[in-house]
Amino acid sequence: MKLPFLNCELEVGSKYLTTELRDSNDILGDAEALHARMEDDGCLLIRGLHDKAQVLATRQRILEKLAERGMLAPNVSLMEGVYNPEFDGTTTTGSMGNKELTKLPEFRQVVEGERVMSFFKHFLGGDVLTFDFKWLRTAGTGAGSPIHCDIVFMGRGTQNLYSCWTPIGDVTLDMGPLVLCLGSHNFEKVRQTYGASDVDRDLIEGKFSDDPIEIVDKFGGIWATTEFQAGDAIIFNMFNMHASLVNTSKRVRISADTRYQLAWAPVDERWIGETPIGHYAWKKPDVEIEPFEKSRARWGV
Repeated sequence: MKLPFLNCELEVGSKYLTTELRDSNDILGDAEALHARMEDDGCLLIRGLHDKAQVLATRQRILEKLAERGMLAPNVSLMEGVYNPEFDGTTTTGSMGNKELTKLPEFRQVVEGERVMSFFKHFLGGDVLTFDFKWLRTAGTGAGSPIHCDIVFMGRGTQNLYSCWTPIGDVTLDMGPLVLCLGSHNFEKVRQTYGASDVDRDLIEGKFSDDPIEIVDKFGGIWATTEFQAGDAIIFNMFNMHASLVNTSKRVRISADTRYQLAWAPVDERWIGETPIGHYAWKKPDVEIEPFEKSRARWGV
C-alpha cells in the first residue's frame, strides 16, 4: 500500500514509512517513562486523551460553519464532512488556520479542558499554560502540508514547549493524517541551523523540505503515521519534523494544533494575549522571503 506524501508516494512498511506508530497509554501514569519515550521518538501518541463526546460536539459545530461557507457537499449527512469539489474558497491548512472557529466554546472545551491540561501538568511537573492562539485546519481533498519543525514559528520562549495535534473526528489514512519523522528531533546540525531560525526575524520560508525520501536518506529516521479516532492526540516537541499526508478522500480532515508549556517559563509573545499579534513580518506582501533551498545551502544542510 502506498500513501501520497507531498510530491511522491511512500510504500507502507518500507524504510521510509510505517503506520505502526506506538501509543503511550501504557505509561500514562509514569511521567519519567513519558519523558524517556519523548526522548526516544520525539512524540507521544495517546489514544482517548480528549473526551470523545466533546470532540464530536466540536466537530458538529465546525461542520455547521463549513457548510455555511459552502465547503461541504450538499445533500450529504453533515457529520460525514464530505468536501464540495465546487467550493471556490481556500481550504485552510496554512500557518494561521481558522481563527474565528477556534473561538467556539465547544472547541475550547476540548483543547483547554481538564483532561488535556491535567495531562500536561503531570507530564511537565507543574502548572501549565496553553497559547491563547490556536490553530485549526480544515483540509479538503488534495490538501497536505510541507515538512517543517514548529520551533521556527514559536521559538522565542521556552524550548520546553509541546505541540498537540488533535483530530476533530476520526481520520483514516486516506484523509491525510499527521506524519512525523521519528528521531528527527535529534538531527543535531538541523537543530543548530534551521532549528535556531525564526521566520519573522530571518524571513525564511519556514518549511525545511518538499522531499520526505531525502530526509530519511540524508539524515535518518522513518516517517510514521496511523489512523485516528475522535479523542486521540499526538504530542511532540518543537524539533520534531512533521507534515501531513495528502487528503485523497472525499471528506474534509479537521484537526487542531495547540501548544502547552510550564506557566512560569518564558512565553513567545506572538501567541499570547486577547489578540495575539502572530507573525508580524513573515510572508507580508512587501517582504522578500528566502526560499528554503537557499537557506539550506547557506546552512550547509
